[in-house]
Amino acid sequence: MITLTDEFGHLAYAVSGDGPPVVLVHAGVADHRMWDDVVSALAERYTVVRYDLRGFGESAPPTAPYRDTDDLLRLLDHLGHDRVRLVGASWGGRVALDFTLAHPERVHSLALFSAPWPGYAWSAEMHAYDGAETAALAAGDADTATQINLDMWLRGPAREWVDVAVGLADRVREPMRTSLINMAARDEHAEGVERRELATVSVPTLVGVGKLDVADFQDIAQRYAAEIPGATLVEFPTAAHLIALDAPAELVAQLAPFLAR
Repeated sequence: MITLTDEFGHLAYAVSGDGPPVVLVHAGVADHRMWDDVVSALAERYTVVRYDLRGFGESAPPTAPYRDTDDLLRLLDHLGHDRVRLVGASWGGRVALDFTLAHPERVHSLALFSAPWPGYAWSAEMHAYDGAETAALAAGDADTATQINLDMWLRGPAREWVDVAVGLADRVREPMRTSLINMAARDEHAEGVERRELATVSVPTLVGVGKLDVADFQDIAQRYAAEIPGATLVEFPTAAHLIALDAPAELVAQLAPFLAR
C-alpha cells in the first residue's frame, strides 16, 4: 500500500494495471482487500485504484472533521485522474454516488452494489442488528461485535455458515474488527454531504444487489434503479451483502461490459 499524507492523517491506496482508471470503494465493514478477487481481471484493461477509507484498513482514523467525498477527490487529484469509472460497495457505493452528484465532471460511469439509502425506514431485523452491535461495542467487546457483523453482512439472513465459502470469514474478520474499533472516531468527525436529487445523475449507472442480502437492501436497489435515470439493475442469486466476496466471477461478468461502454 502507498500512503497519501494530509492534514487529517493519511490514506492508504494501491494501484494495479494500466489503462483508463477504475476506482473501487470498499464496504463499511471491510477494506480494500474485499476487491482482491476482481482486481486481476479488471487490471488487464484498466488502471485499478483501491484505497482504504479513513479509519479503515491501513488508513489512519480521523482526528478532525472530514468527508469521504473530499478524500476521494483528494486522492484523484493526487493521482492525476481527471475522470474515472467509479465502483462502490455498500457504504462505498454511497460515497461513490455522493461523489458523482457533487463532481459529475470527474465521473465517467458509476456502479453501486448494496448501497444504503439515507433516511431509509429500516426493518425490525436491521434495528435488532444495530442494537446488538451497539451493546457489544458499549461493553468493549469488539470480538462479539465483529461476529454480529459477520453474521449479518457476510453470511446474511438467508443462509447458514455451511453455505458460505470456506475461508471468507477469516478474510473479512480482521478488517471488519478494525472498522468497528475506529467507528467512534469516524462518527465523531465525519461531516455530512449536501443531498442532491438522484434525477441529476447523468452518467451510465449500474445498480447491483445480492438476492441473499437483507430485504431492505433489495428494496433499496430497486429504488436506486428506478430513480437514477437510465440505471440498470442486476441481481446476484448466490450473493449476500458483500458481492465481491461471494460472487467475484459473476461481478466481473457484469462489470466488464458496463465499464467498457
